[in-house]
Amino acid sequence: MTRPRPVPLTLAGTLLGVRAMMPLMPGIAAFGAAFGAASVQKGFSLLEASLSSGLVFAGLAQMVALEGWTDRWTPATLLALGFLTFTVNMRHVLMAASLRPWLGTMPAWQIYPALLLLADNNWAASLRYHTEGGDDAGFFIGSGLVTWAVWIIATMAGHVIGGGIPDPKAVGIDLVVPAFFVAMLLPNWKGRREAVGWGVAAVVSVAASYLLPGWWFIVIGALAGAFAGGFTDDER
Repeated sequence: MTRPRPVPLTLAGTLLGVRAMMPLMPGIAAFGAAFGAASVQKGFSLLEASLSSGLVFAGLAQMVALEGWTDRWTPATLLALGFLTFTVNMRHVLMAASLRPWLGTMPAWQIYPALLLLADNNWAASLRYHTEGGDDAGFFIGSGLVTWAVWIIATMAGHVIGGGIPDPKAVGIDLVVPAFFVAMLLPNWKGRREAVGWGVAAVVSVAASYLLPGWWFIVIGALAGAFAGGFTDDER
């Protein structure tokens, strides 16, 4: 039985991943600053906001957690917030699984810590890199490290600046999040299935946002879009 070929992990590959992420860093920085500014309104200190970005490192989940943050916690509110953030981050299960054919032969002590750097932008860039023939795991790690570092620094900057803004929504900071995800979606446009799935998700989520409090519209819209896309053929 032949052993699978080891996946290379080099400094050159890591630096290549860092360079590949540079065009996306302004968007990541704006998103991180938006979280930092919003965290001020919930009473987070600079250290708490920075630790959230450094340890959680999941922008949408962090925004969802802020929306549900309260001064008085009960078992019910904790469970609801935990379920919602878990659902929002379920996509990471599929994202990580899609990397297994490439990175699955790496030792556990290397790949599992590296997966802590998994984010939407470096996942998409890493898949594209591997599809085009790249095989260096350093690309994934480097692209994740630079995203993580910029995310933390931007959170800190947003917290400092946001502390002087009475209402971040008044200057449009709340628009950064949807703008970021629209920019992430557009390169994945392929045709009819995406149009139906995204369209249904948008309509249902907007309707749900008016009917239900909090961020439940994200879960409802995502499920509606997934079902609609699943029943749509692949005609272009």
